[in-house]
Amino acid sequence: MSDLNASYAKAYGNKAGFGKRPALLLIDFVQAYFDRDCDLFADVDDTLVSALRVRAAAHKAGIPVVLTNVVYQPGGADGGRFFEKVKPLSSFVAGNPMGEWPEGLDPTADELVISKQYPSAFFGTSLASTLTAMGVDSVILTGLTTSGCVRATCVDAISHGFITTVVSEAVGDRHEGPHEANLFDMNAKYADVVSEAEITKHLGAL
Repeated sequence: MSDLNASYAKAYGNKAGFGKRPALLLIDFVQAYFDRDCDLFADVDDTLVSALRVRAAAHKAGIPVVLTNVVYQPGGADGGRFFEKVKPLSSFVAGNPMGEWPEGLDPTADELVISKQYPSAFFGTSLASTLTAMGVDSVILTGLTTSGCVRATCVDAISHGFITTVVSEAVGDRHEGPHEANLFDMNAKYADVVSEAEITKHLGAL
């Protein structure tokens, strides 16, 4: 591991830092990941608790907060190859209770909700243009899952020109292996991975 860290530090040791006008994203915190009877269950209660604390700090700082979910029409035709590949995505057909918000995460009137059909919150949605219109220069990512929709959103965020931060305790996955591997790789190439304490301190200083 020391050789790996040294190699990555040499190639990817730079830090992006924080932007001046951030927005917070809560990616796909929906009931499917919290219901033990659902195939998508990921045991991520602590992740949501962390994200809710970051959300509270974001509201106190007065920055935009965006929640995403996944919604398909009956049959999933709007999900294309993704819906065909990942069978449990049927949990997100409109009207399925697995697509609802979990306890503690009802969107507020001043929060933006983006419904998507693919992993990235940016792909096929108005998110990038909306954030640009708001004058946002950076995004803070929380959500589910680290190796899936969080990573896809992270890559697209930097591709759209946003400084990107991932909050380590506020993203989660169904296994520690892919969670840690994707945090490592995102931190190396696409984002700064920071702790909840670091991001709340930063938001408190805005």
